[in-house]
Amino acid sequence: MQPGGAPDMASILKQAQQMQQHLAAAQEQLAQAEVTGTAGGGMVTATMTGSGELTGLVISPEAVDPTDVETLQDLVVAAVRDAGRAAGELTQSTMGPLAGGMGGMGLPGF
Repeated sequence: MQPGGAPDMASILKQAQQMQQHLAAAQEQLAQAEVTGTAGGGMVTATMTGSGELTGLVISPEAVDPTDVETLQDLVVAAVRDAGRAAGELTQSTMGPLAGGMGGMGLPGF
């Protein structure tokens, strides 16, 4: 540290590199994780990665009514939204602590 308690540039760069490594690891963890969302009491299930990529959609035969396609469409949208919400929560719990760590680098505005 420099006089006055301010971190020197080498220390700041080291902290930034460590933070970058932690962020990359967290992003990889999110890409590998899977979450599900459901609608209609489980008649439609959507599966997503933690990073938000839709990887699967299961529709129960009971949800399919050729005379009421609109309800099925609504169930699919609801299941995907539910999976997206779960992915968002996973992202927040995974990345949240890392975002808070930016303030510890001694950089104004972080």
